[in-house]
Amino acid sequence: MDAPVSDDSRLTALHHWASTLFPDAIFSVVPLAGDASFRRYFRVNSGDQTFVAMDAPPQLENCQPFVAIAKTFEQSTVRFPRIFSIDLQQGFLLLSDFGDRQLLPVLNDETADVLYRTAIDVLCDMQQCRDVLNYKLPHFDDDLFWREFEIFRTWYVKKHMNYTLSVDDENQLKNTYQCLIDSATAQPVVFVHRDYHSRNIMLCDDSALGILDFQDAVWGPITYDLISLLRDCYIVWTDHQVQQWAAYFFQKNKNQLRDVDFLTFMKWFDWMALQRHLKCLGIFSRLHYRDHKHGYLKEMPRVLNYVMSVCDRYPELSGLTKLLRGDL
Repeated sequence: MDAPVSDDSRLTALHHWASTLFPDAIFSVVPLAGDASFRRYFRVNSGDQTFVAMDAPPQLENCQPFVAIAKTFEQSTVRFPRIFSIDLQQGFLLLSDFGDRQLLPVLNDETADVLYRTAIDVLCDMQQCRDVLNYKLPHFDDDLFWREFEIFRTWYVKKHMNYTLSVDDENQLKNTYQCLIDSATAQPVVFVHRDYHSRNIMLCDDSALGILDFQDAVWGPITYDLISLLRDCYIVWTDHQVQQWAAYFFQKNKNQLRDVDFLTFMKWFDWMALQRHLKCLGIFSRLHYRDHKHGYLKEMPRVLNYVMSVCDRYPELSGLTKLLRGDL
């Protein structure tokens, strides 16, 4: 067994745990890129086999949703990581390895149409889930919507923009946000991954798509994962191209959307995207100021452009436009 590469106590514990899984084998543990959470990931190499070890400190991360959702999809056509071993007390999981190719860097004008249509096919299959085994999947309810509003208000408006809102301004902002909630809750309810974008989709060696980072899933609006994918915080496509992909999704879901015309669907789509992107502005600000993860700051102009483009499209969102442009 390779010696631990750090005096990090959790990494030492992970090495010890891995040694119980591979008692007679030589193996190595190599750090992988992290994410916006407190979880860390390592590649475990043993002979010609590779796995991914998740380190999720129990006092900071709850692994139960991840485990329940992964097990629910084991027999599905949707490729979630297979779990080979679990130690919930320590917060360690041994998972299948999807490799290193995120969808994001392989997207270009030549590959995008096929890859996005495939990702939409996977999304439609994922939305067929009707129950999660041994876990009560939460609903995207008013409490969750308003918690996300507070992230935007606290970390983006107050901290990043350094705004102090008047009572009238705050009421107007809340009234606008309530309109976004009303639009979301008018939609059919499906299984929602809640972070379905190009950095959480892996292109596996057999060209299938592997899905990561699904532990925050909820029952929620049918457009949510679609807008996460097509109005991705990390890459931009033309409105025309996005509408074509949205139309592909709409046609594949005609049964669930039989009472909805495409114009209504696209308004749902736009307003759902606006709600998510307001939250993302808050999350990226919090990651920068509180968690010292400064790389997310460079993504914020793209997200703000998404927000402004939707606000400019709908006159009823003019109050939010004024706030974000500093006209209050």
